[in-house]
Amino acid sequence: MTTVNSRTISVLVANRFGVLARVAGLFSGRGYNIISLTVNPTHDPKFSQMTIVTSGDEAIIEQIEKQLQKLVDVVKVQTLSGGNFIEREMALFKIKAGNAAEQGQIIQLVEVFQGKVIYVAPGRMTVEISGDSDKIDNFTSMVREFGILEMARSGRVAISKKKSAEI
Repeated sequence: MTTVNSRTISVLVANRFGVLARVAGLFSGRGYNIISLTVNPTHDPKFSQMTIVTSGDEAIIEQIEKQLQKLVDVVKVQTLSGGNFIEREMALFKIKAGNAAEQGQIIQLVEVFQGKVIYVAPGRMTVEISGDSDKIDNFTSMVREFGILEMARSGRVAISKKKSAEI
């Protein structure tokens, strides 16, 4: 679930043991909240890309950037804002679907949101939706009336639209 003042910070780090713990410790030690966090190796296995979604005003985000840059294994920190980045999330929803009419309505919503029906069982359906955070939030609000039995959300992954310098 995104928040109004959420900010996306892209952090390139050395792919080493303990880096994630140090980054998370930086946030918790200073009382900053992590809304979502994804970490995966890059095209170069020596490095990992962290996408951190947090909240705060300009001064707080600037402070977070400075503190991140001080960590030994951090290579690059970039706040992604405005239209200069592409973001995606993936979410799985287990939705109550008591009868054929409800199943049909849910399938229509899934098609409108360009999702996929993954699994159908008596009384429930599991669907996958991917896209930007707003799309996931909108789908969530649309299917809430049917009853969301369970939901798992990946967290944001993001990449800058700008040409990046090589590592």
